[in-house]
Amino acid sequence: MDLRNQFLLAMPSLADPHFQRTLTYLCDHTEHGAMGVVVNRPMALTVGEILQHLEIEPTAEAIAQQPVHYGGPVEPERGFILHSPPGHWEGSMPLTDELALTTSRDILEALARGEGPEKALLTLGYSGWGAGQLEDEIANNAWLTGPVHNDILFEMPAEDRLATAAARMGIDLSRLSSDAGHA
Repeated sequence: MDLRNQFLLAMPSLADPHFQRTLTYLCDHTEHGAMGVVVNRPMALTVGEILQHLEIEPTAEAIAQQPVHYGGPVEPERGFILHSPPGHWEGSMPLTDELALTTSRDILEALARGEGPEKALLTLGYSGWGAGQLEDEIANNAWLTGPVHNDILFEMPAEDRLATAAARMGIDLSRLSSDAGHA
């Protein structure tokens, strides 16, 4: 099963504080494991503060005010930019025809000048799973998978993303029990 380019919706039974009530975009999934970024957990940090730390002067005020998101517990000091359109940046991993994940400084410099991708979400850290781990967690009702909607990623307030992704699948998360059951 290839879960690349899917949303992972944390189920109410998922007690891990890193992932409770999260919506994660799954960037990669192979037999060796999976990698994604949480997209609905803004931090008390702005893109402007990250740019300032990197000694990049933002001239585009709108990008400077955007929140940085917690992407996951792995490499929390490293930045990941989920963006659209993909473009040609040094450290880019194309995800779909419309999305890429970039880790290089050149995209931050372009965003600071207002010349970067039209839509961007900056995270610190990422979420990773070893071989078979994510599949086991899904089988144990920790996660629900669903289709990605770019408007949820880039146009919706972070606090509405999880519920909206679930609602588009016909699910009301508030009505789900935290008790897992297996047939």
